[in-house]
Amino acid sequence: MRIQLSDHFTYKKLIRFTLPSIIMMIFTSIYGVVDGFFVSNIVGKTPFAAVNFIMPVLMILGAFGFMFGTGGSALIAKTIGEGEREKANRIFSLLVYITLILSVFLSAVSIIFMPQIAKALGAEGQMLSDCILYARLILLALPFYMLQFEFQSFFIVAEKPKLGLYVTVASGVANMVLDALFMAVFRWGLAGAASATAISQVIGGIIPLVYLSRENTSLLRFTKTKYDGRALLKTCTNGSSELMSNISMSLVSMLYNIQLLKYAGENGIAAYGVLMYVNFTFLAAFI
Repeated sequence: MRIQLSDHFTYKKLIRFTLPSIIMMIFTSIYGVVDGFFVSNIVGKTPFAAVNFIMPVLMILGAFGFMFGTGGSALIAKTIGEGEREKANRIFSLLVYITLILSVFLSAVSIIFMPQIAKALGAEGQMLSDCILYARLILLALPFYMLQFEFQSFFIVAEKPKLGLYVTVASGVANMVLDALFMAVFRWGLAGAASATAISQVIGGIIPLVYLSRENTSLLRFTKTKYDGRALLKTCTNGSSELMSNISMSLVSMLYNIQLLKYAGENGIAAYGVLMYVNFTFLAAFI
């Protein structure tokens, strides 16, 4: 039976409605663990440490997708509840277009300045080279990475949380399969790991784009829009808590990594990375 946002929610119905999103977040964390498994066991300790060292920077950039998704979904749901579905679709379209523009800008700037960013964090030698290589390949898919985070919230407003789960599973399975193919079979090393992750992010971002661009059974669809500064301000204000939560967690990880590199070297960063994988799997359900 389909659950609508306008329904009266009991505890049972709330769990049923949120369960696909909970599974989606746990699955996302698990395929991140698989990524780390292949890098550490096939490519080596230094590349694995490099991935965990530069990952907080990539998470900060992706967090802007969370901001637009969480802040925008609340505004869009409110607008739909007020009976203004066309306006809700205009706001939805505007936020996605702005996300695309911002993500392309952030991607280009980050790719250019990634060597300076990695050096400022303390990376040196081979680890520095690995950080730059991995980050630059991942940043090529940043627009889709941000959209993937954004659509996780929008699919709930569209009353399609299960579709969000299916997209995440497709993206995750692609990442796992490509990790094995690129690293274990083709022996592409760290570039293979980054390529597998980037392709999976493209899948996770482009499927919702295609689905919501066509006639569909959800509450949302892309339409003609215009700039709405008030809606954008409300979205950013409401989503700022999610943005700052993600930024603060990433900053803490960066500070840990800087100190670990100083006192325990690459071994310390690798060990901390393993703990973060396990930790995020448990946190995913609450997120």
